[in-house]
Amino acid sequence: MNSAAPSPVITSPMDSSALKRRVALYSMLAATGMTALKLAAGLISGSLGVLSDAAHSALDLAGAGLTLFSVRVSDKPADEDHTYGHGKVENLSAFFEAGLMALSCAWIIWEAIQRIRHNTFELRYSLWPVLVLMTSIAVDFWRSRELRRVAQRTGSPALATDAFHFASDIWASLAVLAGLLATWAGATFHIDWLRYADPTAAIFVSLMILRITTHLTHETIGVLMDQIPAETRLQVIREAEQVPGVMAVEQARVRRSGPNYFADLTLALPRRYTFEHTGELVRAATEAVHRALPTADVVIHTVPRQARAESIFDRVRAVAARNNVAVHDLSVQSLHGKLHVELHVELDENLPLIEAHNFVSGLEAEILRETPEIDSILTHIESEPATIEQPEEIVDVHQIMVGRTAEHITLSCHCTLPDDLSMHRVHEVITALEDRFKLECPEVHRVTIHPEPVTDNTR
Repeated sequence: MNSAAPSPVITSPMDSSALKRRVALYSMLAATGMTALKLAAGLISGSLGVLSDAAHSALDLAGAGLTLFSVRVSDKPADEDHTYGHGKVENLSAFFEAGLMALSCAWIIWEAIQRIRHNTFELRYSLWPVLVLMTSIAVDFWRSRELRRVAQRTGSPALATDAFHFASDIWASLAVLAGLLATWAGATFHIDWLRYADPTAAIFVSLMILRITTHLTHETIGVLMDQIPAETRLQVIREAEQVPGVMAVEQARVRRSGPNYFADLTLALPRRYTFEHTGELVRAATEAVHRALPTADVVIHTVPRQARAESIFDRVRAVAARNNVAVHDLSVQSLHGKLHVELHVELDENLPLIEAHNFVSGLEAEILRETPEIDSILTHIESEPATIEQPEEIVDVHQIMVGRTAEHITLSCHCTLPDDLSMHRVHEVITALEDRFKLECPEVHRVTIHPEPVTDNTR
C-alpha cells in the first residue's frame, strides 16, 4: 500500500461516503460467506492449511466489519471535540486489523509445528475444499479490485488496506490449495514426505500474513504519529515558493487524518505589503498548496521580513510605519565616508517635549539597529498633519493615479489652488497634503502632487 498523497477525489463528499460504505458492506458480506465455507471445508477435510485460511478469512470478516464501522465514523464532520474531523478512525481500524492478523499467525504457526513434530494429523480427501478455495480466489480477486478502485477515488486508507489485504489472500489461498493437492498426491503415490505439505503451506501462509502485517503496522503507526513522505512535504514547499511575492517558506507542516490532509505553512513576505496585498498572496499560496494536495485543509501564517532589495529609505520608512508615525523630507548623505540621515517626524503637537524627545530617541535607536550602515541620524520634530488645520486653499484634487515601479507603490495627482497663492504657501499646502497621504497610506513609497491654478483648470 502506497502512503503517498492519494489520487484526487473525483466525487462529492456525499457520493464518496456512500461509495465507501457500499463497497465496505459488500466486502463484509463476502468475508462472511467465505469464512463459513472455508471453516466447513477445513473441518470436513481436516486440513490445517484450509483451517488456517478459514482463520485468515475470519480476520478478513473482523477487518471488513471494522472498516465498515470506521468509514461510517470517519465521514462525520469536525466538531468541538474533534476539530480535525474523525478521519484517523480509519487509520486506527487498519492498526487493529493488523493486530488481529498477527495473533492468528501465531496460532497457525504453533499448530503447524505441533502437527509436524508429533505427526498427529490425517486428511480426509474431498473435492469440497478444492472448490471452496477456488471460489475464494475468485471472490478475493473481485473484491480487492473493487476496494482498490474505490480507495483510489476516495483516498480511504481503510479501504486501501483491505484491498492490499485481499490481494495477498489470493496467493495465500493458492499456497493452501497447492499444499492440499501435494498432500493428497503423496498419499496416492506413496510419497511419504509430501504428507507435510499441508502444515508447511499453513506456515507459509502465516509468514506471508506476518509480512503484510509488519508493512501495514509500520504505515499505520506512521500516519497516527503524523508521519508523511518527505516528498509530499517538499512538493508543498516547492509549490508555495513559486508564488510571486513569497520570500521563503519558513515552516511547513503536513499531517494526514484518514483520507484528508492538513497543511500549515509560515510564509515570509516583504514587510511593505499591505493587508490587502497579503490577503491576495495568501489566497494564491493556498491554491498552490492545493496543486500538491488537492483536498488539503490549508492554514497559512505570514511574517514580515526585510526584502533583499530594500534601500535605506525603505528600511527607515518601515521603522516609522511600525511606530505609527509619518516621516518626510528623508535624505541620506555621505560625510567623511559615513552615512548621515536627516528626516522630519510628525508628532502630536500637544505632546510634552520630554516625551517627544524620548520617542524620537527610541525611533532613532531602532533605525540604527535596523540599518547598521547608518552612522548618525538627525531628526526634526514637527506637529503631525492630523492636528494642523486643513488648508482652505485646496479647491479640488483630480487625476489621481496609483502605479507600481519595481516593488514600490507610487501615487500622483493634480491639485487645484487659487491663482494668487504665493509659491511659499503652495509649497506648505502641497507638503501638508503629501504628509496626509503618507500617514493614511504608509505603503505608498512616493507621492507627487502637481499644483494648478484655478484659471488654468477651468479652461
